[in-house]
Amino acid sequence: MNPTERQELAGLLPSPGAPALSSDRMTQMEAHLMQEITKEAPAPTPTPAGSGRVPPRRLRRKVALLAVPVTAAAVLTTVLTVGGDGPARPTTDSEAVALLDRIAKVTAAKNTPAVRDDQYVYTLIQGTDDLTDEGLDRFRRADWHAVDGRRDGLARTTVLSGPSGKGTTDMRIQADPNATTYRELQALPTDPGALYDKVWSATEGQGPTHEEAALEMIGSMLEGATLLPDVGATLYRAAARIPGITVVDDAKDASGRSGVGLAFGDGDDRKVWVFEEKNLTYLGSEDVALLDVTVVDRKGQNPAG
Repeated sequence: MNPTERQELAGLLPSPGAPALSSDRMTQMEAHLMQEITKEAPAPTPTPAGSGRVPPRRLRRKVALLAVPVTAAAVLTTVLTVGGDGPARPTTDSEAVALLDRIAKVTAAKNTPAVRDDQYVYTLIQGTDDLTDEGLDRFRRADWHAVDGRRDGLARTTVLSGPSGKGTTDMRIQADPNATTYRELQALPTDPGALYDKVWSATEGQGPTHEEAALEMIGSMLEGATLLPDVGATLYRAAARIPGITVVDDAKDASGRSGVGLAFGDGDDRKVWVFEEKNLTYLGSEDVALLDVTVVDRKGQNPAG
């Protein structure tokens, strides 16, 4: 078949599109990764089903992308085409690799707090919730997750503005064997090559591209790894092995804080991780801002100060 005939035939076929990786599929992939990493560890014991269950926010958060202009650094992403008719694959951006290396070194130098199984990981985030035809709610949410994953947690959501009206709601986070616990993150390999291999294997066949699926999985663990400097540094070094990341100089997280960003993906699938420009602290993403992460003794307890 000559090129002209191929082009005419292609015009008769519908576009295959670029399906996004669903949150449910991301949950399945991360659960598969954790099973591979922690085969010898006992699984958390689930509690009986009950009312008021809140899905683990870290894996199944529903948020709307903020409208942030695409910078020149993101626009100038280069791709390498393998063969005349082969798929386009992203190339490695040396600036992004260098930034990830700096972030990893800064992260690894931080102290790891002592954490007991009977404590709770407290996280405070800010984002937006798409209510479809009604518009967007802007919210803050505090979560308390059991360190060992064996006890129920708590989600406290405050609507700051939006069509659902202001107010604060408390809901139980039911213990879930599919949720990634602090202890499971702690068990991740601290060798970048080993972690990269596990993530790459767990995301095989996913997309829009394999690279994006692997980076999304790494991104889903950055928040929880904030309290685990060795693991966080390994995640950044593993990400540096995946082509397709570019530097965004004027990125903003979902709360409006400015910083330097690392972007991957295109269009609606574009993701941006945001870091404080001077100390390179992880601020979250354009989707969800990470305002605080710490450990407390009981659910519902706010951090001191």
